[in-house]
Amino acid sequence: MWSFILEGVGLTGAYLIGKKYWWAWLILFTNAFLWVIYGLIQKQYGFVVASAFYAPLYMKNTIQWKKKKKAIPLEIHEGP
Repeated sequence: MWSFILEGVGLTGAYLIGKKYWWAWLILFTNAFLWVIYGLIQKQYGFVVASAFYAPLYMKNTIQWKKKKKAIPLEIHEGP
C-alpha cells in the first residue's frame, strides 16, 4: 500500500516538474527521503541506495531552477 502512495507522490512531482514548478523538486526530494524510510522498514535496501542517489540530484535541481528563475528578466508589455 505505502509503495503505491509513494509512487503516486513521485509521479505527481514529475508531472509538476513538466509544468515548470521549481518547488516540485522539493516534493521529489521529500519523497526520496520517504523511500529511504520505507526501504529500511521493509528491508529493501535497494530503495535506500537508489534514494541516496536521487535525493542529492533533486536538491541540486531545486537550487539550479531557483537561480534560473531569478535570472529571467521580467517582460513588460505596453499594450496592443
